[in-house]
Amino acid sequence: MAAGDITIFHQFKADLGNKLHDLDSDTWKVGFITSAVTPAAADAAPHWGGTGTTNFSTSQVTPGGNYATGGPALTTVGFANSAGTVSWKADKISIAQHASNPTNARWGILYNSTDANKRAAAILDFGAAIDLTAGPFEFRFNSVDGNGTIATLA
Repeated sequence: MAAGDITIFHQFKADLGNKLHDLDSDTWKVGFITSAVTPAAADAAPHWGGTGTTNFSTSQVTPGGNYATGGPALTTVGFANSAGTVSWKADKISIAQHASNPTNARWGILYNSTDANKRAAAILDFGAAIDLTAGPFEFRFNSVDGNGTIATLA
């Protein structure tokens, strides 16, 4: 993976087929984790602090400043069909600079906060460990400054 890449967990694809998620009405969050673990698409039952095999919340960065426990919630989330291309979209993630922000955010784990098991959907690759005290942080979905595509079914 490279900086800015989004990798969908294999289990998430099966979860969609089993109707476990509502892509535009559930609450989706991105928890930041350290480089102590390298997430992979094939990780077994990935989740964030709920019930599952691979619990990414145990590698969460130390919350503080403008980063709250569990990470920021996605905003303006939508799932729509446009001429046969179905896109899952959300606004960019922004965290303002703060002296108490985490200094070692390497990966983002996109997960369903509405789901009791907090099942994970995707890995966001930050490219390297990010020091959120050094400046503001932005992750733009599909490089769009605003509402960008997380994933597409074409």
